[in-house]
Amino acid sequence: MIYEVSDAEKKRARTPHNLFVLNIFFFNLLMTPAAIVLNVGMYGFLIPLFCSLSVIVYIYLRSTKTTAWFVDMHWRLSFRRCLWLMGGYGITAVLMLAGWLISQAAADARMAEIMFTAISRIAVLPTLLAVMVTVVFEAGALQLVNKGEVPDRLAEQFPPG
Repeated sequence: MIYEVSDAEKKRARTPHNLFVLNIFFFNLLMTPAAIVLNVGMYGFLIPLFCSLSVIVYIYLRSTKTTAWFVDMHWRLSFRRCLWLMGGYGITAVLMLAGWLISQAAADARMAEIMFTAISRIAVLPTLLAVMVTVVFEAGALQLVNKGEVPDRLAEQFPPG
């Protein structure tokens, strides 16, 4: 639905989407490959993950506050995108755990390392897919802000006050 929204409210409604996209680009698309290139080990992946989850927690906490309805709906919409990203993180974590367990079953230590490396590279694909999908979603959400729109499902779930 299209609503009459001031430019100031539109600017405030862009904030959660810009923050989410910044999170994606900085922590997922820059820091994670840097951790691979710098060869800091599997624990190096935890740093960008922790930073990204910190931003997601902030978006969640802010999405629970009540200010202007239009702005609040866009914080909630941004958090819904965060749920997609966390789903990708979860699937990747399960695949990494499976890779680690499989590598522990190998008799040769070198073979275990090779197996874990191969499986871990495949395991990041769900997160990469979630990153690509959510960036496209966020681009669409920014267009909604510019038009003064809120998705119908959100407007039905949280009617304007």
